[in-house]
Amino acid sequence: MTSAVDEGGGEKVRSAEDFIIGVTLAIISSVFVGCSFIFKKLGLLNFAKNSSTRAGDGGFGYLKEWLWWAGMILMTTGEFANFAAYAFAPATLVTPLGALSVIVSAVLASWKLKERLNLFGKIGCLLCILGSTIMVIHSPKEAEVESMAALEEKLKDPVFIVFGILVVISTLVLIFYFVPRYGNTKILVYISICSTLGSFTVMGCKGVGVAIKETVRGTNAFVKPLTYILLVIVVVCILLQLNYLNRALDTFNTSVVTPIYYVFFTTSVIAASLILFREFGHMTVLNIIGDLCGFLTIVCGIFLINAFKDMEMSIAKLPSSKKSDEQEDSVLNEDITGQILHFAHRILLSEMGIF
Repeated sequence: MTSAVDEGGGEKVRSAEDFIIGVTLAIISSVFVGCSFIFKKLGLLNFAKNSSTRAGDGGFGYLKEWLWWAGMILMTTGEFANFAAYAFAPATLVTPLGALSVIVSAVLASWKLKERLNLFGKIGCLLCILGSTIMVIHSPKEAEVESMAALEEKLKDPVFIVFGILVVISTLVLIFYFVPRYGNTKILVYISICSTLGSFTVMGCKGVGVAIKETVRGTNAFVKPLTYILLVIVVVCILLQLNYLNRALDTFNTSVVTPIYYVFFTTSVIAASLILFREFGHMTVLNIIGDLCGFLTIVCGIFLINAFKDMEMSIAKLPSSKKSDEQEDSVLNEDITGQILHFAHRILLSEMGIF
């Protein structure tokens, strides 16, 4: 009896320790990823000072900047910490904590890059974070895939194949049509490319993870062509994402790029997961309403960030309920004038015998 109690108590202690480790790793990941945007931006700025071909115009000279590589190391470390966090804490906790990277990036951008977000931008960032968190909480969880054979069956699903074809076509259209025409003026062009490719990157990483787990358990998954196909997809997508994310950071305000990229990337990954693992059929009415509310909140946040980004708006400039002295004097003068006119009108009517 005592051993059973001790075993149960030990399991609770291990669960608590795993929870703390998962939360710590998720927070560290967010801090590292948020800092990585700033370091990469500083590297791109240094490169722009010494080169006539900016990253936004397709230059790759920033690869010689140590600040950019410091950002890459921070981002890679943060992503590894994020993947490790999923092994210790629930996904519904780890994924929303990724929103902390938006806050870290915004604070550091204000401090190191002198990039300011007005009041509407700050509210928009908050709405984006809240909306993304609501969507992650209410979205159905991914089905567990324990073998490459099971994953291969899911990848053969016609719905996912159609989704994959649409993603590839839309990405090619964005790269070859919209980038040359609107890339340097419309932030959503670069962000859309990174986000759509991100859905493939995450699905590929999950597939490679399944292959590694299956190999560790005794079945060599690296003899299957699917494993190498997934590896190629991950490498190609990551390289393209880095290229267009660098262009976005070099062209647009970091405080704007970071939250929009987070929202679009998270939404794309959730959509790909829903389609690949077919969990949307098991959603409750409450979860459907939650997803819709989260999506509308994100839309409102993006609108506030983009529509009013050039306005000089702060809390200090909000209309005050207390009238200024000049306004009070003006109102007082109008009241006195009105009373005098009313009194004169009454006297005139009295003299005429009307009143």
